[in-house]
Amino acid sequence: MTKRPVKALTKKEVDKCKADLLQQKESILNSARLKKLDLNTSPDDRPDEADLAQSDVNLSMHTRLGNRENLYLKKVYQALERIAEHNYGECVNCSEPIGYARLSVRPTAELCIACKEDEEKKENLSVHGSRHKSVGRGMSTNM
Repeated sequence: MTKRPVKALTKKEVDKCKADLLQQKESILNSARLKKLDLNTSPDDRPDEADLAQSDVNLSMHTRLGNRENLYLKKVYQALERIAEHNYGECVNCSEPIGYARLSVRPTAELCIACKEDEEKKENLSVHGSRHKSVGRGMSTNM
């Protein structure tokens, strides 16, 4: 299969990606505000053991989702910074264009398809390649 060359982004495409990133940022921040309000309980409530157990489950889920959203929010800020620095849409490994088709689906992408495929191959071949992406650490192979 012949690969077609990827074009650099136009100003209109960068502006569209920026609008998408800003919308995602606001959505995550609003979600965090709602979760914070949802976790507040009234001092008049006297929860029983079942309520406390359910509250613990809810808190755990909120924490996991919050961690995931926090990591994604960092990527959104990094992408917005690349836009401000005028290098958005360039692969951080090889400096080749990433392409609008990829960025319209994943506006936080830092790698072109070729570099991303190489990274995934290396992760799959590596004994330590199975990284838990949501926490950013390697998983222990000692069990």
